[in-house]
Amino acid sequence: MNGWQKIVAPVAIGVVVLALWEFIVRRAGIAPYILPGPLLIARTLVADWSTLAPSLAVTLQITALALGAAVLVGGLLSVLFTQSKWLELSLFPYAIVLQVTPIVAIAPLIIVWVNDTLLSLLICAWIVAFFPILSNTILGLNSADHNLADLFRLYGASRWQALRYLRLPAALPYFLGGLRISGGLALIGAVVAEFVAGTGGTASGLAFRILEAGYQLKIPRMFAALVLVSASGIAIFLVLSLLSHLLLRRWHESAMDRER
Repeated sequence: MNGWQKIVAPVAIGVVVLALWEFIVRRAGIAPYILPGPLLIARTLVADWSTLAPSLAVTLQITALALGAAVLVGGLLSVLFTQSKWLELSLFPYAIVLQVTPIVAIAPLIIVWVNDTLLSLLICAWIVAFFPILSNTILGLNSADHNLADLFRLYGASRWQALRYLRLPAALPYFLGGLRISGGLALIGAVVAEFVAGTGGTASGLAFRILEAGYQLKIPRMFAALVLVSASGIAIFLVLSLLSHLLLRRWHESAMDRER
């Protein structure tokens, strides 16, 4: 399938679905406070952009900071764990505990304990985002070709040299795969934390705008905010996928196959 076909096919399906949605809303006479049509949502998005844009910026800021912290902490811990099996056995189970604990259950505690709204939201989003990077990078570091590892030892390579020239390159595709997952999870974590915090004012994110619109029965604005959340998630995934492709296209089979 050509590159343009990969774009046209999903866009065509999306246009058909939106047209059908608009037709059903108009045909059935559904009130906007129950289910607005796509055209009304688009008009609301334009009309309320001055309110939604700052909230979008807040949510994206938290997402970006959480993803950066996940990359830093998850990457460093994965290297440490692969260099010390004892350290991995001691600490990795606690990373699993953080991953399987619902963020909605611990977010209120974090918000109470941390006397800073932005920092508490950042911690919540980071908890959701860091585990895929940690687990995928550990898998990649441990997946280096054992024959090449034996060759490195045969030539007297140090542990640092083996890590730099063998294990880290081998782990890069796994790391980038985890990064694509964590990008969306960081956004989800930020939105869920904002829902729990329920903070308003100038530092309010899109989740607060959704809650606010629901309380005021401004359902078109709620849908407009949801569109921004979904569009942000898609944009994050596309950017990280492009980054992965650019880094892997010259040497890794998973990226080279896309060009054939």
